[in-house]
Amino acid sequence: MTDTTEQALSLSPPKHVAIIMDGNGRWAQQRNKPRVFGHKSGVQSVRNAVKFAGSIGIQALTLYAFSSENWRRPKQEVGVLMELFMAVLTNEVKRLSKNQVRLKIIGDVSRFSDKLQLKIRQAEELTANNTGLLLNIAANYGGRWDILDTTQRLAEQVKAGRLEPSEITEELFSNATCLAGVPDPDLMIRTGGDHRISNFLIWHAAYTEFYFTDTLWPDFDDAVFGDAIASFQGRERRFGHTGEQVQELVSNDSKESN
Repeated sequence: MTDTTEQALSLSPPKHVAIIMDGNGRWAQQRNKPRVFGHKSGVQSVRNAVKFAGSIGIQALTLYAFSSENWRRPKQEVGVLMELFMAVLTNEVKRLSKNQVRLKIIGDVSRFSDKLQLKIRQAEELTANNTGLLLNIAANYGGRWDILDTTQRLAEQVKAGRLEPSEITEELFSNATCLAGVPDPDLMIRTGGDHRISNFLIWHAAYTEFYFTDTLWPDFDDAVFGDAIASFQGRERRFGHTGEQVQELVSNDSKESN
Protein backbone atom coordinates (compact mmCIF):
# COMPACT_ATOMS: atom_id res chain seq x y z
CA MET A 1 0.00 0.00 0.00
CA THR A 2 1.45 3.34 -1.05
CA ASP A 3 1.98 6.40 1.18
CA THR A 4 -0.77 8.15 -0.80
CA THR A 5 -3.15 5.30 -0.01
CA GLU A 6 -2.30 5.36 3.70
CA GLN A 7 -2.86 9.13 3.73
CA ALA A 8 -6.23 8.69 2.01
CA LEU A 9 -7.31 6.10 4.56
CA SER A 10 -6.75 8.68 7.30
CA LEU A 11 -9.51 10.79 5.73
CA SER A 12 -13.25 10.19 5.96
CA PRO A 13 -14.03 7.01 3.99
CA PRO A 14 -16.89 6.67 1.51
CA LYS A 15 -20.10 5.81 3.31
CA HIS A 16 -21.15 3.11 0.86
CA VAL A 17 -18.94 0.99 -1.37
CA ALA A 18 -20.25 -1.49 -3.96
CA ILE A 19 -18.06 -4.17 -5.52
CA ILE A 20 -18.52 -6.28 -8.64
CA MET A 21 -16.52 -9.37 -7.71
CA ASP A 22 -15.27 -10.55 -11.10
CA GLY A 23 -12.52 -12.91 -12.18
CA ASN A 24 -12.99 -16.04 -10.06
CA GLY A 25 -13.24 -18.36 -13.07
CA ARG A 26 -10.27 -16.86 -14.90
CA TRP A 27 -8.18 -16.99 -11.72
CA ALA A 28 -8.86 -20.71 -11.45
CA GLN A 29 -8.21 -21.36 -15.13
CA GLN A 30 -4.83 -19.65 -14.87
CA ARG A 31 -3.97 -22.32 -12.31
CA ASN A 32 -5.38 -25.16 -14.39
CA LYS A 33 -8.21 -25.59 -11.92
CA PRO A 34 -11.97 -25.81 -12.56
CA ARG A 35 -13.87 -22.50 -12.41
CA VAL A 36 -15.59 -23.48 -9.17
CA PHE A 37 -12.18 -23.54 -7.47
CA GLY A 38 -11.99 -19.80 -8.10
CA HIS A 39 -15.43 -19.20 -6.60
CA LYS A 40 -14.44 -21.05 -3.45
CA SER A 41 -11.14 -19.15 -3.24
CA GLY A 42 -13.02 -15.87 -3.63
CA VAL A 43 -14.80 -16.42 -0.31
CA GLN A 44 -11.63 -15.44 1.55
CA SER A 45 -11.52 -12.17 -0.40
CA VAL A 46 -15.08 -11.50 0.75
CA ARG A 47 -14.01 -12.04 4.38
CA ASN A 48 -11.06 -9.69 3.90
CA ALA A 49 -13.14 -7.00 2.20
CA VAL A 50 -15.77 -7.08 4.95
CA LYS A 51 -13.10 -6.83 7.65
CA PHE A 52 -11.28 -4.00 5.87
CA ALA A 53 -14.47 -2.03 5.20
CA GLY A 54 -15.47 -2.24 8.84
CA SER A 55 -12.00 -1.29 10.06
CA ILE A 56 -11.88 2.01 8.13
CA GLY A 57 -15.43 3.08 8.96
CA ILE A 58 -17.34 2.29 5.77
CA GLN A 59 -21.02 2.12 6.71
CA ALA A 60 -22.36 -0.12 3.92
CA LEU A 61 -20.71 -2.65 1.61
CA THR A 62 -22.70 -4.14 -1.27
CA LEU A 63 -21.24 -7.16 -3.05
CA TYR A 64 -22.48 -8.45 -6.42
CA ALA A 65 -22.45 -12.20 -5.80
CA PHE A 66 -24.87 -13.63 -8.39
CA SER A 67 -26.62 -11.68 -11.11
CA SER A 68 -29.98 -12.51 -12.65
CA GLU A 69 -28.04 -13.28 -15.85
CA ASN A 70 -25.75 -15.80 -14.13
CA TRP A 71 -28.42 -18.50 -14.45
CA ARG A 72 -27.20 -18.79 -18.06
CA ARG A 73 -23.93 -20.30 -16.88
CA PRO A 74 -23.34 -24.08 -17.06
CA LYS A 75 -25.80 -25.94 -14.85
CA GLN A 76 -23.03 -27.59 -12.83
CA GLU A 77 -21.39 -24.23 -12.06
CA VAL A 78 -24.71 -22.71 -10.98
CA GLY A 79 -25.33 -25.71 -8.74
CA VAL A 80 -21.95 -25.32 -7.07
CA LEU A 81 -22.57 -21.60 -6.59
CA MET A 82 -25.87 -22.35 -4.83
CA GLU A 83 -24.15 -24.91 -2.61
CA LEU A 84 -21.40 -22.41 -1.85
CA PHE A 85 -23.94 -19.72 -1.01
CA MET A 86 -25.63 -22.10 1.42
CA ALA A 87 -22.32 -23.09 3.00
CA VAL A 88 -21.19 -19.48 3.41
CA LEU A 89 -24.47 -18.49 5.05
CA THR A 90 -24.16 -21.45 7.41
CA ASN A 91 -20.50 -20.99 8.29
CA GLU A 92 -20.06 -17.21 8.24
CA VAL A 93 -23.18 -15.75 9.82
CA LYS A 94 -22.02 -16.27 13.41
CA ARG A 95 -18.72 -14.60 12.61
CA LEU A 96 -20.56 -11.67 11.04
CA SER A 97 -22.87 -11.33 14.02
CA LYS A 98 -19.95 -11.45 16.46
CA ASN A 99 -18.41 -8.51 14.60
CA GLN A 100 -21.71 -6.57 14.61
CA VAL A 101 -22.16 -6.89 10.84
CA ARG A 102 -25.77 -6.66 9.67
CA LEU A 103 -26.47 -8.93 6.70
CA LYS A 104 -29.08 -8.29 4.03
CA ILE A 105 -29.65 -10.25 0.83
CA ILE A 106 -30.92 -8.09 -2.04
CA GLY A 107 -32.45 -9.53 -5.20
CA ASP A 108 -35.24 -11.88 -6.23
CA VAL A 109 -34.67 -14.71 -3.76
CA SER A 110 -37.92 -16.45 -4.79
CA ARG A 111 -36.03 -18.42 -7.44
CA PHE A 112 -33.81 -20.06 -4.82
CA SER A 113 -34.69 -23.37 -3.16
CA ASP A 114 -36.94 -23.30 -0.09
CA LYS A 115 -33.98 -24.46 1.99
CA LEU A 116 -31.79 -21.60 0.82
CA GLN A 117 -34.57 -19.06 1.31
CA LEU A 118 -34.98 -20.27 4.89
CA LYS A 119 -31.24 -19.98 5.50
CA ILE A 120 -31.32 -16.40 4.13
CA ARG A 121 -34.17 -15.42 6.48
CA GLN A 122 -32.41 -16.97 9.46
CA ALA A 123 -29.15 -15.18 8.68
CA GLU A 124 -30.87 -11.81 8.27
CA GLU A 125 -32.85 -12.28 11.49
CA LEU A 126 -29.75 -13.27 13.47
CA THR A 127 -27.88 -10.11 12.44
CA ALA A 128 -30.85 -7.71 12.24
CA ASN A 129 -30.03 -5.81 15.45
CA ASN A 130 -26.31 -5.45 14.83
CA THR A 131 -24.99 -1.91 14.75
CA GLY A 132 -21.83 -2.17 12.64
CA LEU A 133 -21.24 -2.51 8.91
CA LEU A 134 -24.28 -3.19 6.71
CA LEU A 135 -23.34 -5.99 4.32
CA ASN A 136 -25.63 -6.29 1.30
CA ILE A 137 -25.18 -9.43 -0.79
CA ALA A 138 -26.76 -9.05 -4.23
CA ALA A 139 -27.98 -12.53 -5.22
CA ASN A 140 -30.18 -13.14 -8.25
CA TYR A 141 -30.06 -9.38 -8.57
CA GLY A 142 -30.27 -7.20 -11.68
CA GLY A 143 -30.54 -3.42 -11.84
CA ARG A 144 -33.27 -3.53 -14.45
CA TRP A 145 -35.19 -6.09 -12.41
CA ASP A 146 -34.93 -3.82 -9.36
CA ILE A 147 -36.34 -0.84 -11.28
CA LEU A 148 -39.10 -2.90 -12.88
CA ASP A 149 -40.07 -4.60 -9.60
CA THR A 150 -40.18 -1.25 -7.80
CA THR A 151 -42.28 0.30 -10.59
CA GLN A 152 -44.77 -2.56 -10.54
CA ARG A 153 -45.22 -2.39 -6.76
CA LEU A 154 -45.74 1.37 -6.83
CA ALA A 155 -48.21 0.95 -9.72
CA GLU A 156 -50.19 -1.50 -7.60
CA GLN A 157 -50.42 1.13 -4.86
CA VAL A 158 -51.65 3.69 -7.39
CA LYS A 159 -54.19 1.20 -8.73
CA ALA A 160 -55.44 0.53 -5.20
CA GLY A 161 -55.85 4.26 -4.53
CA ARG A 162 -53.17 4.33 -1.81
CA LEU A 163 -50.80 6.50 -3.82
CA GLU A 164 -51.15 9.35 -6.30
CA PRO A 165 -48.86 9.32 -9.36
CA SER A 166 -47.74 12.85 -8.48
CA GLU A 167 -46.53 11.56 -5.10
CA ILE A 168 -43.91 9.33 -6.72
CA THR A 169 -40.65 11.19 -6.20
CA GLU A 170 -37.05 10.08 -6.59
CA GLU A 171 -36.83 9.68 -2.81
CA LEU A 172 -40.00 7.58 -2.63
CA PHE A 173 -38.83 5.42 -5.54
CA SER A 174 -35.40 4.89 -3.96
CA ASN A 175 -37.01 3.86 -0.69
CA ALA A 176 -39.01 1.20 -2.54
CA THR A 177 -35.96 -0.45 -4.13
CA CYS A 178 -33.83 -3.24 -2.69
CA LEU A 179 -31.55 -0.66 -1.06
CA ALA A 180 -34.33 1.18 0.74
CA GLY A 181 -32.91 3.48 3.41
CA VAL A 182 -29.30 2.99 2.30
CA PRO A 183 -27.37 5.92 0.77
CA ASP A 184 -26.42 5.44 -2.89
CA PRO A 185 -22.93 3.99 -3.40
CA ASP A 186 -20.20 6.60 -3.27
CA LEU A 187 -17.75 4.23 -4.92
CA MET A 188 -18.18 1.16 -7.13
CA ILE A 189 -15.20 -1.14 -7.64
CA ARG A 190 -14.99 -3.76 -10.37
CA THR A 191 -12.26 -6.38 -10.34
CA GLY A 192 -11.17 -8.54 -13.28
CA GLY A 193 -10.34 -5.90 -15.87
CA ASP A 194 -13.72 -5.27 -17.53
CA HIS A 195 -15.05 -1.70 -17.63
CA ARG A 196 -18.81 -2.06 -17.27
CA ILE A 197 -21.34 -2.35 -14.44
CA SER A 198 -23.18 -5.41 -15.79
CA ASN A 199 -26.69 -4.41 -14.73
CA PHE A 200 -25.64 -3.65 -11.15
CA LEU A 201 -27.39 -0.90 -9.12
CA ILE A 202 -28.39 1.04 -12.22
CA TRP A 203 -30.79 3.34 -10.38
CA HIS A 204 -28.42 3.92 -7.48
CA ALA A 205 -25.22 4.59 -9.43
CA ALA A 206 -26.25 7.92 -10.99
CA TYR A 207 -23.48 9.80 -9.17
CA THR A 208 -21.28 6.92 -8.08
CA GLU A 209 -17.53 7.10 -8.66
CA PHE A 210 -16.07 4.06 -10.47
CA TYR A 211 -12.79 2.25 -9.97
CA PHE A 212 -11.72 -0.56 -12.31
CA THR A 213 -8.81 -2.89 -11.55
CA ASP A 214 -7.26 -5.77 -13.46
CA THR A 215 -6.90 -7.67 -10.18
CA LEU A 216 -8.95 -10.86 -10.21
CA TRP A 217 -11.30 -11.22 -7.25
CA PRO A 218 -9.41 -13.98 -5.36
CA ASP A 219 -6.35 -11.67 -5.38
CA PHE A 220 -8.32 -8.65 -4.11
CA ASP A 221 -6.72 -7.61 -0.82
CA ASP A 222 -6.41 -4.64 1.53
CA ALA A 223 -3.80 -3.00 -0.72
CA VAL A 224 -6.08 -3.03 -3.78
CA PHE A 225 -9.07 -1.93 -1.70
CA GLY A 226 -6.96 0.86 -0.20
CA ASP A 227 -5.81 2.03 -3.63
CA ALA A 228 -9.47 2.23 -4.74
CA ILE A 229 -10.30 4.33 -1.68
CA ALA A 230 -7.30 6.57 -2.37
CA SER A 231 -8.47 7.11 -5.94
CA PHE A 232 -11.91 8.03 -4.66
CA GLN A 233 -10.50 10.45 -2.09
CA GLY A 234 -8.61 12.28 -4.82
CA ARG A 235 -11.70 13.07 -6.87
CA GLU A 236 -13.94 16.12 -6.73
CA ARG A 237 -17.61 15.16 -6.61
CA ARG A 238 -19.64 18.05 -8.02
CA PHE A 239 -23.20 16.67 -8.27
CA GLY A 240 -24.03 19.19 -10.98
CA HIS A 241 -22.24 22.14 -9.37
CA THR A 242 -19.13 23.84 -10.69
CA GLY A 243 -15.79 23.21 -9.05
CA GLU A 244 -15.87 26.72 -7.59
CA GLN A 245 -19.28 26.12 -6.04
CA VAL A 246 -18.06 22.89 -4.47
CA GLN A 247 -15.08 24.67 -2.92
CA GLU A 248 -17.38 27.36 -1.56
CA LEU A 249 -19.72 24.76 -0.04
CA VAL A 250 -16.78 22.98 1.57
CA SER A 251 -15.48 26.26 2.94
CA ASN A 252 -18.87 27.18 4.38
CA ASP A 253 -19.25 23.74 5.98
CA SER A 254 -15.82 24.10 7.53
CA LYS A 255 -16.70 27.52 8.98
CA GLU A 256 -19.97 26.22 10.42
CA SER A 257 -18.24 23.24 12.04
CA ASN A 258 -15.80 25.60 13.71
